[in-house]
Amino acid sequence: QVQLVESGGGLVQTGGSLRLSCAASGRTFSSYVMGWFRQAPGKEREFVAAIRGSDGNTFYADSVKGRFTISRDNAKNTVYLQMNNLKPEDTAVYYCAAGVIPYGYHASAYRYDYWGQGTQVTVSS
Repeated sequence: QVQLVESGGGLVQTGGSLRLSCAASGRTFSSYVMGWFRQAPGKEREFVAAIRGSDGNTFYADSVKGRFTISRDNAKNTVYLQMNNLKPEDTAVYYCAAGVIPYGYHASAYRYDYWGQGTQVTVSS
């Protein structure tokens, strides 16, 4: 069993930055693909970014590529999402997720086994 706890959300102006953190319990953190998803009011949950544990490869949604950076510290069982140049359309609840996921399926929410409670990110215009 893995428990995930997100932090770092808040209110920021357009063009600002935030860093989200997700602390995981458990001793097999490095074996999991860690992903960030987000859900805006009235919209479906969407993939934001993912990072594999085995090789550190990263993946991003086109909408955040070049602005967001995902990273992980396996020694601290923590994954981060650095968000720069934030836009109002980035406003959403951001969720951290973990799973043992084959290559090519990192954007599929149903593949993730564990989810955090979410943290609100609000970008004002």
